[in-house]
Amino acid sequence: MKESFSEFLSLVKDKNEITDVIGSYIKLERKGYNYWACCPFHHEKTPSFSINAADKYYHCFGCGASGDVITFIKEYENVEFMQAVRILCDRAGLEIPTFDEKDSEELAQKKQKKDRLRALMKDTARFYLNNLYSGNAQEYLAYLEKRGIAPSIMKKFGLGASLDFHSLPAYLRANGYTPQECVESGACAKTEEGRLIDAMGGRLIIPIIDAIGDVIAFGGRLMKKSDRAKYKNTRDTEIFEKSNNIFNINLIKKEKRADGIPHIILVEGYMDVISLYQAGFHCVGASMGTSLTKNQARMLKRYSENVLISYDGDSAGQNANLRGLDILKREGLKVRVVPLPDGLDPDDLIREQGAQGYAACLDKAMPLIDFRILCARRKYDMQKTEERRDFVKEALPIVKEAESATEQEELLKRISKISGISIAALASDLNNVTVSEERTAVQRPPTVRDADKEEKASDFLLCACLFSKPYTDDLNLNAFTFEGDRGKIAAYIIKSRAKGRVQPSGIFDELGSDSEALSAVLNIDSGDNLEGESAERYFADCVRILKRKELNQRLAEAKERSARTETTQELLKITKEINEIAKELKKL
Repeated sequence: MKESFSEFLSLVKDKNEITDVIGSYIKLERKGYNYWACCPFHHEKTPSFSINAADKYYHCFGCGASGDVITFIKEYENVEFMQAVRILCDRAGLEIPTFDEKDSEELAQKKQKKDRLRALMKDTARFYLNNLYSGNAQEYLAYLEKRGIAPSIMKKFGLGASLDFHSLPAYLRANGYTPQECVESGACAKTEEGRLIDAMGGRLIIPIIDAIGDVIAFGGRLMKKSDRAKYKNTRDTEIFEKSNNIFNINLIKKEKRADGIPHIILVEGYMDVISLYQAGFHCVGASMGTSLTKNQARMLKRYSENVLISYDGDSAGQNANLRGLDILKREGLKVRVVPLPDGLDPDDLIREQGAQGYAACLDKAMPLIDFRILCARRKYDMQKTEERRDFVKEALPIVKEAESATEQEELLKRISKISGISIAALASDLNNVTVSEERTAVQRPPTVRDADKEEKASDFLLCACLFSKPYTDDLNLNAFTFEGDRGKIAAYIIKSRAKGRVQPSGIFDELGSDSEALSAVLNIDSGDNLEGESAERYFADCVRILKRKELNQRLAEAKERSARTETTQELLKITKEINEIAKELKKL
């Protein structure tokens, strides 16, 4: 008999011991029945990330992140569900079978579609690569030679060439891809007349590869002067979102596995990455010309907590530095800025001063607060009284954000030296400075909201039932009403009990890992909260609280019906019901 999709997922989880898998990414320490670590999904110094090996799930008591082994791979590797399954299957030597049943048909179709798009992009990358060495791309090779890119590095990054607008669509169609697939992949576009064209026509091609080694998009640089943008990325598709990816993350991942990563250098463009990589700075990535996003920051954090931002040395680059640093810092990363000479980008610097020149800039990397003051200083002419005052006005709110009085004093001395204003006067003005909440807000891990007595009772009761504590055996969950995700948790427990056993990790298949209600319920499962006589007594109290809630709801509904009734017979019936509910409430 053919296994179902859910049965196959259970096999994948069984073949991938959760502690082994997570332990291959982060350091675990066993304490009692569980394993603990500092959470890989938010910054913390004291471990609050717990793995329950017996029940095959993890939960962070700091930020609320939770899930099974598939969820962990999905979140840590920043991949989609079926990609996470594929990673675990490769790890365990399993093949993903095909499924016919209804509950997996849609998922199988989505997987098949994305597999086709990934295959198409891989074939497209090969097409571009062959073009570069076909003898028809001398202009492209000459450009790369002029930029000082070695042939070995060209091949390392899979560089290619789009020679025209029509060859790629013809090649893809000849290889069995439909026009719809060509467009949905982002490799091709349609003209107003409905004709397929190469979306990167006439450009030097840089493949964008994800963390698991698949080509998901392309960057392209124009080879001739045009009114079109010099650089272009594949548009967002089902397999590529620019805001969720870092260029060169695939090679960064290899570096981490091979030697570990002291830091990641973050630059703006593809050629910056390629030049730095060739110069020996292998832990380098690019945000692909966009302002950094929270997802990109979280992706970087999976590989290193230390990030050096090295954007262009012009004012636009400096502004990008500040935005990037704010986002990275809020995600708990340790960030510094690499100051570059005005007008130079990392690629320019490497070509002019070589690896040693760039290494000297890395040695001068400075914290955010120092860099922001430097940026403010560059904007004003200190010889002019009004601009000097404007500098101080901009600099003091920055100083206000310093984490200690010592740091504030240091920065005030620096501002005093630049502006010629006394430290005493600056300190006096500093006391009157207010900083906006948006700038001073530190990204703290979300906490379980303060719940009322009934919600706390619901959470404890559901947690105890989810983990099949003996004192829950006689409880009929159908007697209670749970709302939202708590209702889904209760339904999962009821369904699992009917099958004979409640598997805690199975709740993630039903509910997902980003539910606040599930996080609140799982937060109960720490220490000895569910064990012993005190837990049993508390459980009994929770049952009473929830029974009282149900009775009060019934009482309110009965009184409402009583006020609406128009017949004496119906009124007597409702009054009897109200008295019975009141008696039950009195017993509780």
